Amino acid sequence: MTNLASQKSFYGKAKMYNSDGIIRLSSYDTHVATFDSIQNKMYVYGYYSQTTAKHINAFLEYYGFDKCNKQQLLNYN
Repeated sequence: MTNLASQKSFYGKAKMYNSDGIIRLSSYDTHVATFDSIQNKMYVYGYYSQTTAKHINAFLEYYGFDKCNKQQLLNYN
């Protein structure tokens, strides 16, 4: 499992916020994905950049979802 908090390559640019089981991922201060831990549902809001895709893929893996390529991120939901 990838730990977003410990990835030195992210330099604090990817942040997770937890509010009552809803975990939001921000990359460069843009909300890019949400994990609903109550429903075990992941939402990805598109493709932004190669670096943000790395942040999203680490987030996906952290919660047990498969990594995605650019096309998959564009059509995630």
